[in-house]
Amino acid sequence: MDAVTGLLDGPRARGAFVLRCVMEPPWSLRVQDQAPLTLVAQVSGSSVISRGGPAQHLRAGEVAVLRGPDPYTMSDHEGTPPQAVVHPGQRCTTPDGVELPGTWHHGVRTWGNRPDGSTTMLVGTYELAGEVGDRLLRALPPVLVVPSGAAGALVPMLADELERGEPGQEAVLDRLLDLLLITVVRQWFARPDAEPPAWYAAWGDPVVGTALRAIHHSPAESWTVERLAVAAGVSRAALARRFTELVGEPPMTFLTGWRIALAADLLTRPDETVGSVARRVGYSTPFALSTAFKRVRGVSPQQHRARVGVA
Repeated sequence: MDAVTGLLDGPRARGAFVLRCVMEPPWSLRVQDQAPLTLVAQVSGSSVISRGGPAQHLRAGEVAVLRGPDPYTMSDHEGTPPQAVVHPGQRCTTPDGVELPGTWHHGVRTWGNRPDGSTTMLVGTYELAGEVGDRLLRALPPVLVVPSGAAGALVPMLADELERGEPGQEAVLDRLLDLLLITVVRQWFARPDAEPPAWYAAWGDPVVGTALRAIHHSPAESWTVERLAVAAGVSRAALARRFTELVGEPPMTFLTGWRIALAADLLTRPDETVGSVARRVGYSTPFALSTAFKRVRGVSPQQHRARVGVA
């Protein structure tokens, strides 16, 4: 597993909330659904995303990724007062808390203040934290926008699937949403102004990159600084110094963090046990994994599973 694959291996939408949002100006939506991640593809018109800092403009063809759980506002213009508030579970009310009338619903998976509005967005929301890898969430800024065309044919495919209403639609929408997220994040990492994790930039270093590849490809190996140094062809001291300089933490600290991040993602899968996860990420027993997991995350593996809704 290379670094990018390891980072993007987390998205696993399960019954994600996907719909077409159609609005006519003036419009404004306050989103406080506490979702870990939301994608917005602007099909027509434009939107303004406000989240405390400078507003982000989303134009037709562009795709935005918003990292939760902090609230944000989407509107036609900055300063337009909210007409609707989106709560957890995608419950929608007026700003005063009154349930929105059924006139905002326009058939299956289409919603907005007018069915023929000039602004159309495709919205896909991962509602459970376990559906998106923790490594990916920690690597993203609160809001990122990629330019028109970066998602290729995925946005038209998503729009087409929303109109089908055929058996198996939910599974198809989940997979299309995963593909769209992976494509958009990969495009964002490739931009010169992007700020990917330090280890991502260090991937190209001849010394540190070799050690990182060893860790990423084989997290279950019994790695030591000395073994990683041998793989990189340098002394133990040289590897430790350069690794810390480029990645921002010592090799063994990074290894532990990587293993626990992998474990956190694997623990969201119902078919995995704490014992099987322990073996896959380099811990000899479930107890060893539990001890390390609680030290890093502050909760046990079982508590983590309960938080993300895994039985």
